[in-house]
Amino acid sequence: MLTTALRTARTRWITFVGSFVAVALGVGLITTMGLALAATLDAPDAGPERFARAPVVVQGNDLLRVPTPAGDRTRTLAHPKPLTPELVRRLADLGPVTEDRSFPVRADGGPQRLVGHPWPVAAFAPYALDAGRAPCADDEVVTTGWARPGTRLTTDRGAVTVVGTVADRGFEAALFWTDTRAAALSPAVHRIVVAADPAAVRAAVGQDPDVRVLTGRDRRYADPDPDRDAEALLAVNALLGTAGGVTGFVSVFVVASTFAFAVAQRRKEFALLRTAGATPGQVRRMVYAEALVLGTAASAAGCLLGGYGAPPLARWLAGNGTAPPRFAVGDAVWPYYLAFWTGLFVALAGAVAASWRAGRVGPGEALREAAVETKVMTPGRWVLGAGLLLAGLGTLAHALLTDPSDLLHRKTYTSRPMLLIVAFALLAPVLVRPLVRLVAWLPARLPGAGGMLVRENATAGVRRTAAVAAPVLVTVALAGSLLGTTATLNEARTSEIRQRTTADFVITGGPGGFAPAAVERVRAVPGTEVSASATTEVHVLEEGVALIRSEARAADPRALARTADLPLVAGRVTDLDDGSVIVTEEWERRTVGSTVDVRLGDGTPRTLRIAAVMSIGTGNNGAYLTPANAPGAPVDRIDVRLAPGADAAAAEEGLAEAAREAGGRLLTREQWAADGHPGTKPVTRTGFLLVLGIALLYTGIALAGTLVMATADRARDLAALRLAGATRWQVLRMVAGESLTAVLVGAATGTLVAALNLAGIQGALRLLHVTGGIVIPWEAVGATTAACAAVAVVSALVPAALCLRRRGVDPAGVRD
Repeated sequence: MLTTALRTARTRWITFVGSFVAVALGVGLITTMGLALAATLDAPDAGPERFARAPVVVQGNDLLRVPTPAGDRTRTLAHPKPLTPELVRRLADLGPVTEDRSFPVRADGGPQRLVGHPWPVAAFAPYALDAGRAPCADDEVVTTGWARPGTRLTTDRGAVTVVGTVADRGFEAALFWTDTRAAALSPAVHRIVVAADPAAVRAAVGQDPDVRVLTGRDRRYADPDPDRDAEALLAVNALLGTAGGVTGFVSVFVVASTFAFAVAQRRKEFALLRTAGATPGQVRRMVYAEALVLGTAASAAGCLLGGYGAPPLARWLAGNGTAPPRFAVGDAVWPYYLAFWTGLFVALAGAVAASWRAGRVGPGEALREAAVETKVMTPGRWVLGAGLLLAGLGTLAHALLTDPSDLLHRKTYTSRPMLLIVAFALLAPVLVRPLVRLVAWLPARLPGAGGMLVRENATAGVRRTAAVAAPVLVTVALAGSLLGTTATLNEARTSEIRQRTTADFVITGGPGGFAPAAVERVRAVPGTEVSASATTEVHVLEEGVALIRSEARAADPRALARTADLPLVAGRVTDLDDGSVIVTEEWERRTVGSTVDVRLGDGTPRTLRIAAVMSIGTGNNGAYLTPANAPGAPVDRIDVRLAPGADAAAAEEGLAEAAREAGGRLLTREQWAADGHPGTKPVTRTGFLLVLGIALLYTGIALAGTLVMATADRARDLAALRLAGATRWQVLRMVAGESLTAVLVGAATGTLVAALNLAGIQGALRLLHVTGGIVIPWEAVGATTAACAAVAVVSALVPAALCLRRRGVDPAGVRD
C-alpha cells in the first residue's frame, strides 16, 4: 500500500498540494507561536531601572498580603501609604539619604503620562546630563529628552524653563525639579534611598507592615509599574495560546475537508482498485499511507518555516507594545517536537473520515457516469452535525440561564463560536441547494443560459460547492463573531455610561487629579450642583481563598444621587455613608444590610455595611464608597448638574474657565459618553488580527486547493460545453460564477453563525439589564468575503483556462 500511495501521490500531485501546504503552514504557525510562547516562559526578570545604582531603597508597602488556608494572596495597592517623618529621621541617622517624590504633571505639548521627581534621585538610574545643566531655581527643570534646553513650558505646576536634558531610558517621561521645589509640590515622601548597611536599615524599619526595604533585584519594585513586563508576557502567553488553538482547529478542519473532497473526486479510482481485488481495508490503508507520507514531509517543511517565522513575530509583538521591548525568541527545542507531531497527527486525523469513505466505495462505482452526487450526508455526518448544533445551542442556553455574564468574557466569546462553526460546516450540504437557489435566483432569470447553468451545476455538485463554502464559512463566522462581539460590547458599555450619567457636564482630569482648590472653584460657579469623585479600589476575600480586586469610586452620596442614576436592584444611593459600600450582584455577599470585610485602596482593613446593590451590567459598574474610605485617592472627575432656572450659557462659561485653570477638560453629557466609548484593547486587537489572519490564510489555501483540484477534474464537462457551442469566455464566466456562488453560500452561512453568536451576547446583555443593539461588522464581513471571492475566482479560472487551451474534442474523448 505504501508503494501504491507513493505512485498515486506522484501522478495526482495536484490533489495533494493543498493538503501539503495546509499542514506545512499549520506546523509552521504552531512552531512560530510555540517558540514565542517558550520565550514568554523563559524571559529573564527585568532588573531595577530607576534605582539601579541605589544601595538600599525604603518605600511605603504597595503590596497587600492576605493569609488564606491555601496560602497568602497578594495584590498591588492603588494608594500605598507614604513614609512617615519619624521613619525618615531614623533612617537619616544611619547615613546619607535621598528623598524621592513622584507626582503626575501635565505640560502643554508634553507626553501623556508625565511624572515629576527631585533632581538628586536622577543619579540612581543613572540619568546623566547630555545637554545643559542641573536645575538651580524653582522654575528650572531637566527633561528626559522630550523638550530641549531653553524651552519654556506651561505645566499644571507652574511655568518652567528647561535648563538641561538627560537620555530617555524608556521607562518614564519625567521632569526633574530642584529638591526644594519638588518637596513643595509633593510634600509626601514615597521612597528614600539610604546609603547604609541593609541589615541596619531593616532594624531601623522593624516590623512595620506599611514599609518595604528593597535591595538587589527587589529594587525593581520601586520602579513605575514594576509588573508591566510580567503582565505583558502573561497577555502574550494568552494571545499565542488562543491563536495556537485556532490554528489547530482551522488546520484540522481544512485538512479533513481537503482529504474528504479528494476522496470523493477519486471514487472511480478506488472502485477500479476494488474491481482489481483490493479489500476495503487495503484501500483505507492506502489513504492512511498517503496521509503519512504527506504529513511527514509537510511537518518537516513547517518546522523549518516556523524557525524563520518566530523572530519576526517576536519583533512585531515588541514593536507594537504587546510584548516588552526586550522580548526575543530563545533557543527552546520542544516547540519543534510539538509542532512536528501535531502536524503528523492532524494529517492522519484528517484522513480518518476520508479513509472510511474510500473503503466503502464499491466496484460498481467505476461504471457510474452521472454527475449528480448522491448520499452526500452520511448518517454519521448527520449525527455529528446535529449533535454539535444542539451542543452549541444548548450550552448557550445554559449560560444564559445560569451565568449570562460569563458570555461577555473574552475567552468565552473567542472559543464558543467553534461549536456552531463545525456544526454548520458538517450540515453545509443540506443548506447548499436552498442557498444556491436563493443566491442564483436573479442570475438564472437573466437572458442567456449562463445563470441557469451556474445554478444547476452548483446544486448538482453539492460536495464541490460545500467544500468551497466551508472554509469561507469559517473565516466569515470568526470575523463576524469576534469583531461583532467586541463592537456590541463596546456599544453596550457606551449605553451604560449614557444611562448612568444624569449630569449636564463632566470635568475630567489627568492622573494627578484635581487639587482641592480646583474643586472649590468649580463649586463656586453659580447655578450648579457638583459631585466630585475619585478613582480607587477595594479588595475582598471570597470563598476564603480568592482575593478579588474591584474598581471603585469615592463620592459624596447625596451629590452622587443628583448627578448619576446607578443601576440599583436593591437599596438607595443616599443610604451610603462612611461605614457602608455599594456593591454589584457579582459580589459573594450582596444582601442589603449585611456586612462585608474589605481592604481599602491603601490596604486598610474595614468591615462595611452593604447600603445598596447594583446589577452586574457589562462588568464595569464597580463599587462606590465615601471619600473617607479612599485615603490618598485624588479627585479625578467632577460631575456637574445645572440647578433649576440656572443660566446655562453663563454656567457653561464659568465651568469652562474653572476647568482650564485646573488643567481639566469640560465635556457635555453626550461628549462624555462618546469620550468614554471603550475601544478594543491593543492585546485583544492583536490577538484577533492573528486569529483572523490565520483563518483567512487557511481559507485561501483551502479554496485554491479545492478549486484547482475540482476544475482540473472537470476537463470533460468544460470540453462538452465547448462542443455544444459555448464560447471560451462563456465557459470561463460560468466557472467564475459557480465559484462566486459557492463563496456567497459560505459567506451567508458564516453570517448566520455570527448572528447566532451575537444573539447570545445580546440575550446576555438583556438579562444583565444593559440596553444596546447588535453590531455586525459589515465592513469586515464584506472585506473577508471579497478576499475569498477573489481567491476563488482566480483559482477556478486559471485551471479552467488551461483546460480550454486544448481543442474541445480532445478532453471530451479522454477516458477516466
